[in-house]
Amino acid sequence: MTPLARTFYTYEKRQKELAKQKNKEEKRLRRLEQKKQKENPEGTESSESADNSESAE
Repeated sequence: MTPLARTFYTYEKRQKELAKQKNKEEKRLRRLEQKKQKENPEGTESSESADNSESAE
């Protein structure tokens, strides 16, 4: 009897957890940026360029 193909559940689960973690962090950064813009609407350009360099990694 030949073994059936098995899915790598632990690998898939880990990838799903990593994706959730990444999305949660991006959402936290977006909310932080929105809060900064509400507090100081004039300084939006310098903080946006810093966030773009972080998300590129």
